[in-house]
Amino acid sequence: MSGLSAVQRTIRELKNQGVICGIVEKYVPVRKLKDGGKDFGFRRDLFGIIDIIALDTERGVRGIQCCGSDFSGHLIKITEEKAQESINWLQTPGTVLEIWGWRKIKLKRGGKAMRWSPRIREITLEDFGEQKKKKDYQEYLADRF
Repeated sequence: MSGLSAVQRTIRELKNQGVICGIVEKYVPVRKLKDGGKDFGFRRDLFGIIDIIALDTERGVRGIQCCGSDFSGHLIKITEEKAQESINWLQTPGTVLEIWGWRKIKLKRGGKAMRWSPRIREITLEDFGEQKKKKDYQEYLADRF
């Protein structure tokens, strides 16, 4: 499992749990080289925040952002840079938003054997603080006038 991406690791783990899931990020090629070199491009997440959609019978539709070691960077992306998209997702009934950050951890303290393990954090509306308060206040004013 060493050569797998964070998205592939997450898909594998979800399927092991019996969850129906699929990748919703896509690769967007920017240009192709005529001399046979590598293509250049980037990955685009669904709504800029979701790599995988999982259908969970208990929790609803789970939107999952996957990453490797840059967990805090992805948390900032979801709660600050893409705050409005994340708030819209979370305000939709039956949805959950999670970050899965993959890292290697030691099996035994002081040992050498390591295993890939996810750090999973559920994002809630409370994680947005001021952005949510501003949106709620704007809705209050719109309803009032």
